[in-house]
Amino acid sequence: MVQKADENAHSDHAARYGISQLKPQCEKCFGLCCTALYFSKLDGFPSDKNAGTPCIHLNEDFRCAVHGQLGALGLKGCAAYECFGAGQQVSQVTFAGKSWRAESSLAGAMFDTFLIMRQLHEMCWYLYEALQFRPNLPMREEIGEALRRTECVARYDPRSLIEFDLSGHCIKISGLLKNASRFMREEIARAEGFPFHPNKERKAAADYFGKDLRKKDLRCADLRGACLIAANLEGVDLSGTDLTGADFRDADLRRANLSKSIFLTQSQANAARGDFSTELPVQISRPAHWKRSAKLF
Repeated sequence: MVQKADENAHSDHAARYGISQLKPQCEKCFGLCCTALYFSKLDGFPSDKNAGTPCIHLNEDFRCAVHGQLGALGLKGCAAYECFGAGQQVSQVTFAGKSWRAESSLAGAMFDTFLIMRQLHEMCWYLYEALQFRPNLPMREEIGEALRRTECVARYDPRSLIEFDLSGHCIKISGLLKNASRFMREEIARAEGFPFHPNKERKAAADYFGKDLRKKDLRCADLRGACLIAANLEGVDLSGTDLTGADFRDADLRRANLSKSIFLTQSQANAARGDFSTELPVQISRPAHWKRSAKLF
């Protein structure tokens, strides 16, 4: 395990393993998402359970017994969840392959660090995307350094991770990404010939619950944190739109164009309803349940 004092020695590691390491590898994880998290049946999980308690469907080999039946069972919460690769990082790196079942004394620290790691890896996801945008990104050096710092923290030992000022780090990253978002949206608008307004939709971002947005121009809009639950976005062009943290649960994305949207995550796509005509960014996989039907469940 990498100690906090060794940070400089591992700075060269930053940005080496790439975005592929921010995607789940469940076979390398000790069922952390099925154990560390609080579940509510109302949110589309199998049953109500406390954090630290294994899900009723977690097998002894740490695999989900009903993974292939999530849609049929109506388990929307399970289908949408994404750990950004935090599960395998904590299981194989932070705890060097020791499981909470084999060594029960590790359980509490392992679950706590998993929650921290997920946030660190999510930040890395956004930082990678910003760096991959264009070489002329004005804050490119700052974002690169933020990525290196975040990846180094992700290799801390458990105690150092738990003691790390995650909140302060998040605030710094958020500021960087906000500035990057404005540049990225303006660049896309210029390239595509769209009108650009820096704060387009920002004030109204929380007002879209169940709304019909098919006739609304959302290109290059700032929808960070927007509530889009059950919103109708069928056929809507979201090119250049900042979707950081937007809630897409049950949003209709059929025929929508998200191929040039920015800061979309896999969990957001998983939570929405789409089909084969929905255009997605290259780093986002088409959710399996979209193949079966235009309906989520």
